[in-house]
Amino acid sequence: MKKDIILSGVGGQGILSIATVIGKAALKEGLYMKQAEVHGMSQRGGDVQSNLRISDQPIASDLIPSGKCDLIISLEPMEGLRYLPYLSPEGWLVTNETPFVNIPNYPEEDKVMAEINKLPHKIVLNVDKVAKEVGSARVANIVLLGATIPFLGIDYEKVQDSIREIFLRKGEAIVEMNLKALAAGKEIAEKTYERHTVLSKLFVMLGVNPETAAADACKMEHIISDETFAALKNHLENHMQSKAE
Repeated sequence: MKKDIILSGVGGQGILSIATVIGKAALKEGLYMKQAEVHGMSQRGGDVQSNLRISDQPIASDLIPSGKCDLIISLEPMEGLRYLPYLSPEGWLVTNETPFVNIPNYPEEDKVMAEINKLPHKIVLNVDKVAKEVGSARVANIVLLGATIPFLGIDYEKVQDSIREIFLRKGEAIVEMNLKALAAGKEIAEKTYERHTVLSKLFVMLGVNPETAAADACKMEHIISDETFAALKNHLENHMQSKAE
């Protein structure tokens, strides 16, 4: 097991809290871990970035080479784009869609999202909106953490236990709020990931090359209705079953 993760955002968003939870959960699984952090301006709004390397084997360096990152976790969309050169061809970007406009020449939001939408493997969600629905805007970072669960390779219960330990001193109500936020993010990501996987397999079955299939699946997974997706999933399962018989 090996996961190279880059976490990015701006000061005050709680990106390092995500790294803390993942790191604690990894240690609970008996994994090796190395972390390197880069802090921008000390005040809120400065760039914050962390390299987090997790493996079942000893890790030599705490820095992730270009093109080798398995997962970029970003609380700010443009900050996520900043680290795309590090992302492997099979890697995933999990990002908040809401910009944190902290510079006068911040790019137009449509242009930022257009670049993100070019990626074949991504989970994009409005963590601020989901956090408010859960009950508090302060848990937006934990919503994003939940959206990484399908890609972390760490047992979900270990992540939950880490949240309990970290937030217990703030009271049971805060613990439960963060666990609820974690579950909400996880649910969104699992739905998107399932759609991506099913559609990719279906397109490959039809003769589309895997790279194009992944790119096209990424375009369709967000707009296809639940009814149509269920029918396509059922068709793929029937095909796989008949092929196995």
